[in-house]
Amino acid sequence: MQVQWYPGHMTKAKRMMQEDIKLIDLVIELIDARVPLSSRNPDIDEIGKNKARLILMNKSDLADSASNDKWVEYFKEKGFFVVKINSKSGEGIKQINGIIAEACKEKIERDRRRGILNRPVRAMVVGIPNVGKSTFINSYAKKACTKTGNKPGVTKGKQWIKLSKTLELLDTPGILWPKFEDKQVGINLALTGSINDEILNITELAMELVKILKEKYNGVIEERYDIESITDIQEIKVLENIAVARACKLKGDVPDIDKAARIFIEDFRSGKLGRITLEQP
Repeated sequence: MQVQWYPGHMTKAKRMMQEDIKLIDLVIELIDARVPLSSRNPDIDEIGKNKARLILMNKSDLADSASNDKWVEYFKEKGFFVVKINSKSGEGIKQINGIIAEACKEKIERDRRRGILNRPVRAMVVGIPNVGKSTFINSYAKKACTKTGNKPGVTKGKQWIKLSKTLELLDTPGILWPKFEDKQVGINLALTGSINDEILNITELAMELVKILKEKYNGVIEERYDIESITDIQEIKVLENIAVARACKLKGDVPDIDKAARIFIEDFRSGKLGRITLEQP
């Protein structure tokens, strides 16, 4: 399965970020803890070079905790500050102020030496579509500053948000990069909801998820849908079994595989299959 998606507004958004970066002290990059590498736009490293960097592993409650810890170590070794968060519940958000102060220590000291007092840290919030930037900002600010949605592409323009006397955030639209070199990256992003579902073949995507879970999380499908072992059966047959288990039927009692595929992917995205990480460092 090959997945590519790069709508026109993303080119404009990237250009805007390149222009605004000169105003910025810190780049706060949200990634999806279930796919930490796949959900990092490689362009961000280029745009944000020479700036302090903070990675927020969002949706960490949906990823398995042992993998979360491995990824935190991985990113710290690369020189990033890292915090695991859940934007919806607010978990991990309280740690962020202290980490920002640490990440921007040099900038704050430099300002003090020059006699510049109380100039706020300016942080650019970046990330791919549907990674939860707007939900994070609203949770961090403790008020609704931005529009949120559970589909990619809700934030279309930039927006400055004054959080306090010491911190201002620049919210930016979610952007991908023009071509996924690795096929698996496209699949991972489609599974986690960062690609518009309308351009996807959901049944094919569900078969890819079956394949991954068979290999990495053996038994979770059987447990969730109360079906017999899927070890030796084809992916399409697994979806058929899920359709039967969930009473998804077409005319003449034919299993509705497409509907079952949608239920299966939604169960993964919402955490009903359990805490799952699709890639390891």
